[in-house]
Amino acid sequence: MHVIFVEPAFPSNQREFVRALHAVGASVTGIGERPGEYLPDEIKNCLVAYEQVPSVVHEPSMLEAVQRVQKRGWVDRMETTVEAHIMPAANVREKCQIPGTSARTAYLCRDKPTMKDVLREAGVPCAQSTSADSAAEIRDFAAKIGFPLILKPRGGAGASGTYKVGNDGELEFAIRESGVENGVSIAVEEFIEGHEGFYDTITIDGKVTHDFITHYYPGVLEAMRTRWVSPYFITTNRMDAEHYAEVKDLGQRVVDALGITTSATHMEWFYGPKGLKFSEIGCRPPGVGGWDVYSAANDFDLYKEWAHAIVHGRVDQQPSRQYSCAMLALRPDQDGTVASYEGVDEVMAQYRNEIVTSHFPPPGSPAGGVEGGYMANSWMRVRHPDYDQLRQILGDIADRIRIRAS
Repeated sequence: MHVIFVEPAFPSNQREFVRALHAVGASVTGIGERPGEYLPDEIKNCLVAYEQVPSVVHEPSMLEAVQRVQKRGWVDRMETTVEAHIMPAANVREKCQIPGTSARTAYLCRDKPTMKDVLREAGVPCAQSTSADSAAEIRDFAAKIGFPLILKPRGGAGASGTYKVGNDGELEFAIRESGVENGVSIAVEEFIEGHEGFYDTITIDGKVTHDFITHYYPGVLEAMRTRWVSPYFITTNRMDAEHYAEVKDLGQRVVDALGITTSATHMEWFYGPKGLKFSEIGCRPPGVGGWDVYSAANDFDLYKEWAHAIVHGRVDQQPSRQYSCAMLALRPDQDGTVASYEGVDEVMAQYRNEIVTSHFPPPGSPAGGVEGGYMANSWMRVRHPDYDQLRQILGDIADRIRIRAS
């Protein structure tokens, strides 16, 4: 099988997808923005060809590059795993008649208001929401639904550009910051109280073949706004627990309604006083090393499982569910430059059997801002067979490690 993979070198984890495709027997052509001679050897060795384009989100350039590849031989699939690349790749894919995620599905997984309109019609429980192209539309929705509300980009990922508002003053601030008065169309949603998590899958021909349920502590907005918090997300190995059946059912219903075929998915959900509610979905893997967490938790290579699904239409191994595993973010006490670490050696010694990998930038490195997310500064992946005990370990690590900045 010949697979085009979009942007194989950036961000750095993209090389894992190329490696996996090559490992399961695919011939891989890369299309990216960097000159081919600057690609790392580990990527070059996995490619049969490479096309440079000015931008992988510039559809005319991408179309020309794909057509050049097609002139040299048959293309079976065209894949991309970065949120911003999903829609352009889908449009080019359809113009070139290459199988894969359709432009309609890509759009529904990108545009949050339309996504939720379609899912509500299919009976999927969602927060009340609307698209807004003016401040007046936002104020009208607030008057109808009440506070708190969430304002966010129609096609954003994570918490970037997202505002929670609880009164008229906060609403007016968010309206100004959102850019809607300058012509930006945004999504406005009812804020759903409750616990926040995500359900990630690999699907083949629209059926979930691998799935993972993961919890945020705390929720994303608090994690991205509060310096003193050491946030983490933790995937459970208790997938057969009765209360997770509803999450799995919700995920499959969303896949069906949006027409997702063979793909990775990343679906966020809330559970609270109003029950289980769908939040949003991406037709792609999760960010910030989520698949590395799943691979460590289940003693397999999830990248290769995805590649088997793309290339062979099947998966190769089942997850072991041996461990729960978490990604823990550790933050400097202020912006600036990392000056010193406290407690790291002791923690590493005590939990050497539980720590999968860790990243501590050397003193003198920039201290990233809180809004940079889970991998902006120091981080650790930690696993344990017992979910509850792992949560205790994460709390102990967060209490003991201190990162001083100046």
